[in-house]
Amino acid sequence: MIGRLRRDAGQAFPIYVVMVAGLLFLVFAFFAVGKAAALRNGAQGAADAAALAAARQAREEFQAGFLASLPEDLLDAYLRAHPVGGCSAASGLASANQAELVSCIPMPGGYEDRIKVKVRGNKPVDSSVLPGSEKTKAEAEATAVIKFRCSWTSVDYNNDSIRDMFFFTCGKDFLQIAPASPPPWSTVSRILYDVHLVDN
Repeated sequence: MIGRLRRDAGQAFPIYVVMVAGLLFLVFAFFAVGKAAALRNGAQGAADAAALAAARQAREEFQAGFLASLPEDLLDAYLRAHPVGGCSAASGLASANQAELVSCIPMPGGYEDRIKVKVRGNKPVDSSVLPGSEKTKAEAEATAVIKFRCSWTSVDYNNDSIRDMFFFTCGKDFLQIAPASPPPWSTVSRILYDVHLVDN
């Protein structure tokens, strides 16, 4: 009887070993998946920050063209054709969030410009249970919009075909801009242009 129990125990031991090995594999696999998800979330956060930084920089860069267009009453043409920049700011924010900027694509659209960025995280998944993961890094994309949010009119007080004052209605905000003495761009740019993320 004792001999049979020993034989049964001896036969069960390999099964226990396989079960323990299987459980350990599942633990490592879940850990790897969790790490990959965390890295993906981190990359998405970096992409969002980079896209917003690019859009905000682009908004600051609108100043010269925006104000230069006012005296000639070419504001509509400017708003439809102005260039979109900002990619240097995107690179800096990606780096600050443990990622590198893979691409930054400005997409001018007149009254609603877009900047689409793609980033890659600096840290690989690097899991022993996922072949090739030592070189696999999370990637993410984000798109930010710079949108002109106002309606406007202008006045020529001297009847000399030169617009002396521009009036902007931007939701609940109202602005007056005289081309001869424009206000600080930092004061008005956030009223004239809204910056936000959109779905890719």
